[in-house]
Amino acid sequence: MTATLVARGLAGGYGHRTLFDSLDLTVAPGDVVGVVGANGAGKSTLLRLLAGIDEPQAGSVTYSPADAFVGWLPQEHERVEGESVADYIARRTGCAQATRDMDAAAAALSDPTPPGAADPADVYSAALERWLASGAADLDERLPVVLADLGLDLGGIPADQASMLSLSGGQAARVGLAALLLSRFDIVLLDEPTNDLDLDGLERLEAFVRGLRGGVVLVSHDREFLARSVTRVLELDLAQHSNRVFGGGYDAYLEERETVRRHAREKYDEFAGKKADLVARARTQREWSSQGVRNAMRKSPDNDKIRRKAATESSEKQAQKVRQMESRIARLEEVEEPRKEWQLEFTIGAAPRSSTVVSTLSAAVVQQGTFTLGPLSLQVNAGERIGITGPNGAGKSTLLRALLGRQEPDAGTASLGANVEIGEIDQARSLLVGSQPLASAFEELVPSMESGEVRTLLAKFGLKADHVGRPVGELSPGERTRAALALLQGRGVNVLVLDEPTNHLDLPAIEQLEQALESYRGTLLLVTHDRRMLDAVQLDRHWRVDAGRVTEL
Repeated sequence: MTATLVARGLAGGYGHRTLFDSLDLTVAPGDVVGVVGANGAGKSTLLRLLAGIDEPQAGSVTYSPADAFVGWLPQEHERVEGESVADYIARRTGCAQATRDMDAAAAALSDPTPPGAADPADVYSAALERWLASGAADLDERLPVVLADLGLDLGGIPADQASMLSLSGGQAARVGLAALLLSRFDIVLLDEPTNDLDLDGLERLEAFVRGLRGGVVLVSHDREFLARSVTRVLELDLAQHSNRVFGGGYDAYLEERETVRRHAREKYDEFAGKKADLVARARTQREWSSQGVRNAMRKSPDNDKIRRKAATESSEKQAQKVRQMESRIARLEEVEEPRKEWQLEFTIGAAPRSSTVVSTLSAAVVQQGTFTLGPLSLQVNAGERIGITGPNGAGKSTLLRALLGRQEPDAGTASLGANVEIGEIDQARSLLVGSQPLASAFEELVPSMESGEVRTLLAKFGLKADHVGRPVGELSPGERTRAALALLQGRGVNVLVLDEPTNHLDLPAIEQLEQALESYRGTLLLVTHDRRMLDAVQLDRHWRVDAGRVTEL
């Protein structure tokens, strides 16, 4: 089925706060609309409205046909206690709900029909059609094929028995990708689908999105994915309280956005300059008028009527010029000054230099369940900038633990240098978890900072009064990531470890992180699948990890 989504005059937010309004968007078959904007601009809120999960503050969302099968996949791979991989995929594809609806409709066929109620046969027919359209009929046959194609190793446990809670972040991302590949939605709404995917997963996701016949609306901070996938860009501009659709793909959007912003600034500067000139001229005319009256009163004798009349007429002419100038000012078309977006501006706190050799592995072998890393002989020197890439499950996180002295090798040796001060953003953002308020958790991690200093620093990262008192576990993934970046500024480090740092960061913050890395002079271990970040950050070495082996590229 081909379907179209139409949003008209849409407004969304939470509580009494409106994040966007007067939003119009049409998504036709084959459209891929990328939604961009700063964290907090309402991107996830918009997807929930388009999916019919939440009610808009104003406006409407309609589908044509009305029974279009709309799939919404949120950014968090929410895992439910006791849910298997197969159950998770059935839920994410909509097959589980379609099956429940069909079973309920089938059971109602034998029940008496209340007056005015829909014909149970019609209800069953519609439920059966939806069940078939969802792909539920052959999901069990298709599922193992897709999981095997994605190389997802569940340790020999069948998908209907393997628990989602037992999977790593990378494995969960692969299962989420499998759910997407197995789905048969008419319209797809994706919230950060690239998080935790490796390069192979990203390429599969791109191919899937480009090959869809139906419309897609997606939120992503992966710039290369956006450039390769989207046909249009919807920008939610929180600073200007505006929204706008740009055609021509992501790179075209970047160029046009800069042009639009430059023209807006030029238009305002022209208006402000013209207004300032008119105001100055009006002020001068008033001064001349007042000065003329005073001079006439002082120099003209009381009985000199001709001089007094001439002075009065001159004063009236000056006053008329003042009124004309004020009229010109009033007729100026007001141009609102473009407001700057909030920007994350930070540096990475530096500690005294570490020893010349930061870390060494010598014939090291690390066992992690059935997985083996090594044997490896590697050395990290002070000031080196090393990029680390490889498939999910290849051993990148295990390698980091061995290099940082957090996991003893089962064979061989590992040693950490002297005066090593490590600053880390790990993939799970595990430094900031639990029920403790953010400010308290931060103060424990940086005891040298006073409470006021902590709040000031967090505010620089967009974490203000309504954030610092909230339990860390209630913060969004993006807010936890910004808090982790604040830790890097608050603590002195000489070894920086970034494991998928761009996950959950908005585009301006990613660019600011890249700029901070330019000026950072310590040792850097960067694990990322963000292709544009790998190009932007100047690296000395590049390690590829695959199947427990490390190759220098």
